[in-house]
Amino acid sequence: MAPDLSQLCLHTITTRPWSLEIAIEQISRAGIGGITVWRQALSGRDPAGAGERIRAAGLQVVSLCRGGFFTGLSAAGRQRAINDNLAAIDEAAALGAPLLVLVCGATPGQPLEISRQQIYDGIAAILPHAQACGVRLGIEPLHPMYADTRSAINTLAQATDMAERLGSAQVGVVVDVYHLWWDPHLMFEIERCGRLGRLFAFHICDWQTPTTDLLNDRGLMGEGCIPLAAIRQAVEAAGFDGFHEVEIFSSVYWQMDQTRFLQRIITAYQAYCAPP
Repeated sequence: MAPDLSQLCLHTITTRPWSLEIAIEQISRAGIGGITVWRQALSGRDPAGAGERIRAAGLQVVSLCRGGFFTGLSAAGRQRAINDNLAAIDEAAALGAPLLVLVCGATPGQPLEISRQQIYDGIAAILPHAQACGVRLGIEPLHPMYADTRSAINTLAQATDMAERLGSAQVGVVVDVYHLWWDPHLMFEIERCGRLGRLFAFHICDWQTPTTDLLNDRGLMGEGCIPLAAIRQAVEAAGFDGFHEVEIFSSVYWQMDQTRFLQRIITAYQAYCAPP
């Protein structure tokens, strides 16, 4: 019997050497249910046409990655970020992606409290356009090691609090195990996030020990120390029934044959994260 991969989703960044067209073909052929498209994979392509191609292959567009990076020392720079996020919302709508994932940004030398306020202000500025386009916004908290340059939102509690403060059902949170597995309050915050209706997406991979690169050394599920099954169970107990999205940045895996890598992803998913 063929494995049920209908709840599995692959990010195009995971198999970065593949063009979008090859990724669509290979992911569909493998029987996987969904795809999350990264904006660089859309470069030079019509988003609407790409969305049609994805759906014709029997795949669901799960989300578009990524918007965000709202922080900056100058008002002009922050406005450029807002304009780019408005364009990303348009791309998501054309693609047929119901969610735009936000990696919120941080600016070295600027207090985190100021960066967090700029993030709030940036999301508030793009929210009316997201609502008009029917695109949800998912705040993705990042591991504290990225608090200097990539995100001043570093815990699920911070992300959920900000979504609540923004006061729109259109804004929620992305739970990525790579960034959140270490948090002693994680299970409580997953329950709270789900109870508030803010749990929009679930990203999976693993944390390798030792980690040789803080950005591009993520592991396949089961290769590291993240309690994947326990986090998945908590997410589902909180009411989440969406896709399990494999998002792996890996200089090692990007160098190997991507067809073989895809099969390893499927095997790892079945062994360590797929529902029983």
